Amino acid sequence: MTTHEHTLLNHYNITTLFPIAWPAEKDESDASEDEQLRSKPQTGRLAHQRSNSRYSVLARSTSDRRSLVPGSEKTGDGLENLVQKDEPDPLGGPDSVVRILRHRGLPVEEDQRLRNRFLLSSTTFSPALYLSQVHSSASTESLLQGLDFLSRSIDQKSASLKVLVESNFERFVRAKTTIDNVYAEMRNQGAETPLPQRPRAHSRAHSHSRVTSKGSAHFRNTSGQGPFSPRGIDKPLPSDKKKHALSKESEYGVQGIKGPLSEVAVKAEEIWGPALGGREREESLRIAVASIEKSSGILEVDAAIGSCIKRKKYDELVVEYKRARQYAEDARAVANGASSGQRPLSDPELYQIVITGRMWSGVKTQIDDFKRDTWRRLTNAEAPPPTAAARSVADEHMALINVLLELGVQDNPIWFWLLSRYDHLKNKIIASFERSRVEIEILRRRLANADPPPTATAVAHLKRPGTSHDRTQPIDSPSIIELWELVYGSLNNLLAAPEGLLGEIIDFWERAQAFLDGSMQATLPVGPDGQSRKHHRLSTEGVRELQKGVVELIEILRGSVFSFFADPPIEDVSMLYSPLPPTTPSTPKSAIFAPYAHQDSRFKFDASNPPPPSPRTGEAWQAFAFWPPYANTMGGVQYLEKLLNLVGAAASELARLPSVSSSSTVQRSLKTLVAGTRERCSKALMAAWIRDVEMFHLVENWERAGDRRDLTKMPAYFLAFEHTVLSGLQKIVYIPDVASRANATDVVTAPPAELLRDVRRHFEKTLYTALSDMVRYSEMASSPKSPQQSETVSFPPLTIAGAVSGAPQSREIRLLLTMGNMQLFRIDLVPQLVAQFETNFSHKLTEEAKTIKVALGQIEDKLFKSYAGPFARDLASMIHSGITSSNWVPTTDRPTELRPYVYEALLLLVNIHTEVTTTAPPLLLPIISYLFEQIVLAFLAAFRARTERYTLAALMQATLDVEFVASILSQYTTAKASELQSEVYQELDQRTDNSARMRLQNELPEMRAILKKLRDGTRGEFMCFKKQRTAK
Repeated sequence: MTTHEHTLLNHYNITTLFPIAWPAEKDESDASEDEQLRSKPQTGRLAHQRSNSRYSVLARSTSDRRSLVPGSEKTGDGLENLVQKDEPDPLGGPDSVVRILRHRGLPVEEDQRLRNRFLLSSTTFSPALYLSQVHSSASTESLLQGLDFLSRSIDQKSASLKVLVESNFERFVRAKTTIDNVYAEMRNQGAETPLPQRPRAHSRAHSHSRVTSKGSAHFRNTSGQGPFSPRGIDKPLPSDKKKHALSKESEYGVQGIKGPLSEVAVKAEEIWGPALGGREREESLRIAVASIEKSSGILEVDAAIGSCIKRKKYDELVVEYKRARQYAEDARAVANGASSGQRPLSDPELYQIVITGRMWSGVKTQIDDFKRDTWRRLTNAEAPPPTAAARSVADEHMALINVLLELGVQDNPIWFWLLSRYDHLKNKIIASFERSRVEIEILRRRLANADPPPTATAVAHLKRPGTSHDRTQPIDSPSIIELWELVYGSLNNLLAAPEGLLGEIIDFWERAQAFLDGSMQATLPVGPDGQSRKHHRLSTEGVRELQKGVVELIEILRGSVFSFFADPPIEDVSMLYSPLPPTTPSTPKSAIFAPYAHQDSRFKFDASNPPPPSPRTGEAWQAFAFWPPYANTMGGVQYLEKLLNLVGAAASELARLPSVSSSSTVQRSLKTLVAGTRERCSKALMAAWIRDVEMFHLVENWERAGDRRDLTKMPAYFLAFEHTVLSGLQKIVYIPDVASRANATDVVTAPPAELLRDVRRHFEKTLYTALSDMVRYSEMASSPKSPQQSETVSFPPLTIAGAVSGAPQSREIRLLLTMGNMQLFRIDLVPQLVAQFETNFSHKLTEEAKTIKVALGQIEDKLFKSYAGPFARDLASMIHSGITSSNWVPTTDRPTELRPYVYEALLLLVNIHTEVTTTAPPLLLPIISYLFEQIVLAFLAAFRARTERYTLAALMQATLDVEFVASILSQYTTAKASELQSEVYQELDQRTDNSARMRLQNELPEMRAILKKLRDGTRGEFMCFKKQRTAK
């Protein structure tokens, strides 16, 4: 740029020599002066010049009271300064400073302070900033040339200033003197002391001072008598002069007029302010209303987002959030466009930016609050088991993950949800198990410290399997069933799939696996500008930790269940103390916080009165935490089968998980869980089995069986009981319902041989115990109460008709019924049970069956002798007394009558016959045959007991007695009886002589006639021994 061009730009205060629009600042600056010029009449040469000059407004005459520095400007408050709008490069560059800065993108047009730091005429000029921006790419050589140019410019300006001072020195002195005089007069106005006189040597200065004083006096008069003077045209008093003195106390002469001017300004503002500002306010309001109407959609976004959050409409929330972001991007684009174009914002654009900013601030606050709430819901997730109803809850979590990804977050919501579910499941497993364990122990202690169930109740429960017509009868006491239900319910909450915690673990792994293989991410959003795409993939370390976490959950669940079955009952139940006592070393930490809302009254107790521990009585159930005290085998079979099926099914489900199937350690632990639980359940059940069998004899109430009157219902009850126990025990040992599954072989193994041997031993023991107790029970005394009887067992009297309504008082009848039962056991029932055992457990009992058969024979023989032995002794006593008596030998040579003992013995047999026939007819033949043998044996013993030899009369009497009894009991003759009868005749033959023998042979026909006569005479008394004819 040439010097001439620069001079033109400074003279007309423009930025370019070819402007395309009228400078706006020319309409605003010095308006009062232009109006003043327009108010005066334009005459002469000046008016002609203003009318003809095209750039008259731009030009400044020397008479104007404006800055004498070309290119100077006014500040924002209207004050002029000497800093020009632009300057040439002080280092001799080809362009102006402002143009160079504008080319570099600095806002020097708008920011005056920034521009002044680059102008040499400014007091805030920064050389370092100037060189770094204007000459940022200058070389050292060019900077040295600029330094030379700057030095020459300074020298030229200094020379010009020196010439100016020398040529105008006198003017400067006169102006300085005049200014000093005027200032001194104005400052001392109103002072009492007159101004000192000047020396004569300064006559010109004094003359000038008088002139100035006249002007000053005129100025004072004008000032004191102005229209705003408080005293009007009156002459001011000395005190009034002080107000106009040019001193600090009088605010440099404006004190007098300052008050009235302020009052006038206030009145003017009150009167004309609304009128003058109304139009401007109207225009501003019109623009604001138009902008608000145009931005109605922006204003609705904030409320719409709040409504979506409240209604949980996450899809609509994402749409509204995207709309809010678009509005914010549009406003940002408007602001960036104005900034890049270096233009001010219009009012509509300004309103758009302000409205959008307020909207975005509210949206941002709501979205941040929503994100925090969503994180809380994800990290504190508590989803129920994956049932149909719970799927909606899980889908809600997915919806939360989707909306977080849509909104854009820094942390990974997928990983946070997986970790929160892991922590939740881990704590829930531990807390649920510990809580259930304590509740079970509390009920178990209460049962153990209570009285055992009454014997009548226990007997009724043992008879239940045999009463197929009455399935409504409970299998055990209500309190015991309550504990069984609590045990099953607690394990079901842990191991049921999909309702229990096992189902939650499986569902958690399935959902985690869906994230691991990427199938779930296919439907997940990528967020604004793809920010959430990085959250779609989990890290390799995260995948490993997740798999370890699933295995840890499985191990915690497995260990909890195994410890419940394998460990003895717990000692510490302080978790349920109410209120909580101070912590003790044995109190678990979970008890301190009491994180349960469960308020079942059964488990409420005060710490000062806790349930007492179980008494140590040596009972087998005291070693098992899962077995209710005094529980019978029927309940144990039913509930332990359900528990084993639950444990086996849970282990089978867990074995299907990939993280488990690939781990041999976890597989072994699951096998250990099933095997250990099976062994403990089997031991508990077999201990209860023995206990129930030991009291099974109390089931015998001597009530006859409906189809066979020679039996009681006891065998049927025992058969049903043993059948139920063997069937249930087989399901516990083999767990067939679980083992039949495809993958169950991985966790359900074959029962060990030791367990099968233990089952076999208990089976044999139950048979021996039950049958032996039956015999002992039947041999009890006839007293209604004995130490072995229950307090509820009564013995109503025997009805001779053969049916008993209760327990008979006759020991013989009980023995007969027991012998009938034992015969049924030996022939039918025991073989059935042996066959069932061999079928259920795939184990042959060849040797055991023989042993059982021998034992049954021994028991039956003992029972038979218990019944027939006393009668045999009575018969032997009768026969011995009759034969050895002194009057047994007849007094006549040919006896024709039987001795009385024969009738007594046969009448006793008639009573026995009647008793057996009415009680147990199948036993009649063996009992009478046995007694007949004992009668013949008694004959032999009695004949041997006599010392004298037998005469013919004695031989004939002995023959009549023996033959009569033999003829009456001929239907019950056995080989042994015949042999003994031969020995009797041999004994008689040895104790006589030949003469007597020969005569006896001759008397035999007569003796047969006598025998026939005697039989006919006693036909009615001994008809019961006659063989009954069968109807053809």
